[in-house]
Amino acid sequence: MAEGGGPESGNASDPDEKPVIAQTPVPSTESQKQSIGTLLKTPLRKGDEWYLIDSRWFKQWKKYVGFDSWDLYNVGEHNLYPGPIDNSGLFSDHESQTLKEHLIDELDYVLMPTEAWNKLVSWYGCLEGQKPIIRKVVEHGMFVKHCKVEVYLLELNLCENDNMDKIVTRHFSKADTIDTIEKEMRSLFDIPSEKETRLWNKYMSNTYEQLNKLDSTVQDAGLFQGQVLVIEKKNEDGTWPRQTCHSKSSTSTSRNYTTSPKLSSNSSATISSTITNGDSNSNSGYILGSYNSYSSSYNYRESAAQPGLCGLSNLGNTCFMNSALQCLSNTPPLTEYFLEDRYEAEINRENPLGMRGEIAEAYADLVKQMWLSRSSYVAPRTFKTQVGRFAPQFSGYQQQDSQELLAFLLDGLHEDLNRVKKKPYLALRDAEGRPDEVVAKEAWANHRLRNDSIIVDIFHGLFKSTLVCPECSKVSVTFDPFCYLTLPLPMKKDRTMEVFLVHTDPQFRPMQYRVVVPKMGVVADLCSALAKLSGVPSENMVVADVYNHRFHKIYRQDDGLNHIMEKDDIFVGILCHTSVVSFVCV
Repeated sequence: MAEGGGPESGNASDPDEKPVIAQTPVPSTESQKQSIGTLLKTPLRKGDEWYLIDSRWFKQWKKYVGFDSWDLYNVGEHNLYPGPIDNSGLFSDHESQTLKEHLIDELDYVLMPTEAWNKLVSWYGCLEGQKPIIRKVVEHGMFVKHCKVEVYLLELNLCENDNMDKIVTRHFSKADTIDTIEKEMRSLFDIPSEKETRLWNKYMSNTYEQLNKLDSTVQDAGLFQGQVLVIEKKNEDGTWPRQTCHSKSSTSTSRNYTTSPKLSSNSSATISSTITNGDSNSNSGYILGSYNSYSSSYNYRESAAQPGLCGLSNLGNTCFMNSALQCLSNTPPLTEYFLEDRYEAEINRENPLGMRGEIAEAYADLVKQMWLSRSSYVAPRTFKTQVGRFAPQFSGYQQQDSQELLAFLLDGLHEDLNRVKKKPYLALRDAEGRPDEVVAKEAWANHRLRNDSIIVDIFHGLFKSTLVCPECSKVSVTFDPFCYLTLPLPMKKDRTMEVFLVHTDPQFRPMQYRVVVPKMGVVADLCSALAKLSGVPSENMVVADVYNHRFHKIYRQDDGLNHIMEKDDIFVGILCHTSVVSFVCV
């Protein structure tokens, strides 16, 4: 029922603090048991507030009132009286009132609805200075909704644009809105109500994204633990310190708290312009065409870069996602499809296997920012948030598998853009000796009857599978559709080694050679390669590893080269007629 996470400010006090004495007459133990027992069955509802109580205190209260039918011994006796509510066992630090990490529901604490908490406080009071631990109920899931009490809040680092060294840490619920955070920041930094402000997400030293949807929740905005938020105050001359000259930043709006938080009269309007993928006056090269400029919540940095030559900022460790997106973005037919808005007529919002078109729309937004602006980079926050909603494994900001993300995205785009509204049932048919070309055409036609999208047009193909029965030798040929091929990286078969050849004549200095040998070869292969370069017969060579001016190891001809490391100093001596190895120069 509760949701765990990391520690944050709770409410604590010293154990020696005086209790707050209850003011309401305490009902009988039986009445208490019935009243609290009924309230504990209250269902969780989004937005409701629940309270945490230390399990140790609650267990003592249960003994006192005889809450459990098997534990009715000494009910109501004074020595069982629980005293004021004491949550000190839940805190790792009593002064800062920080919750311990990894607290477990029912084991460390119990959750109380507001009415039950108020009754217990009125009957028993709570330790003076010990603030109640209030948590909100948040909703999880996209298609199947379920509620949880958010025990651990999200820690955000807050600062002003003109003093980013002064960071104040505060905790917020995922159900809190951006408006709530901004009001808290205005209060923290003593910003007058008549002063216009706007809020920014800070990812790296020079990467910012404006938070301009006041009614978005922390969860919807995709804020994560430790996120830095910057509040910016409007200058006296009407400009913003973080002013950008690009028209697409015009979605940013200022807010004046003397009135309602709507667009102010000084807010910029979205300016529409027409640009091409490259020089607007040039028709040379690959032209994606002309499109109206697109305004969205993606952050960007103005530059003279050609559209499409656009970086993606890391949101934590999301380079796995950015690499996949860059590959897709530079697939011309797919990018052209989204830039020309052809996807809008093909979004399939009724497909039970799809995502109501939201992944397709989020990807389209990102592609337009990358190709229809002269941004040097964008922060794909909105796209990342949408992906995390439908694929929880990608909801965090840790490193993930790039191929898994790409597979999810291709499948999601396909189902969101599937032109087939109702998929027919198809019976599979064996090849039955027919030519491969006929069987393949039939398999592809059947596949397109159920799957027809821009992703199928560009990325799908057929595998030919041939099965031979080991008993009757019957051959079965099928053609199976695929969207991507997983291939191993080619391994180098050879390696280059540096060795020193020591001649028998001490007047000759050791000669260094670079020889190419099989990676999984043996020492005999090294000698053969060296013989071709030096003219010395390989059968007269002895290979040794020299370390710290001493012979570390003498290799046999059948020893594997994989035992020789790149950093090893390898000397090859020449065997004299007297069976003495010449290593005198070593």
